[in-house]
Amino acid sequence: MLHDILMVLLGLIIGLIIGVVVARKLMKKYLKDNPPITEEMLKGLMMQMGRKPNQKQINQMMKAMQKYQ
Repeated sequence: MLHDILMVLLGLIIGLIIGVVVARKLMKKYLKDNPPITEEMLKGLMMQMGRKPNQKQINQMMKAMQKYQ
């Protein structure tokens, strides 16, 4: 009885560790393939919309975007 409980707990712990490692690896791969927006990307988007942004506007947009992440 005690042996069975220990085996279940051991299985859960090992599964948790494997899950964390796999999730971390997948997240790193996702961020590598789809990087978060950078200042250059934001500047390009604003220029495509017909605006010539200055550094102050870019900084304001970056802060606003980081607030929602």
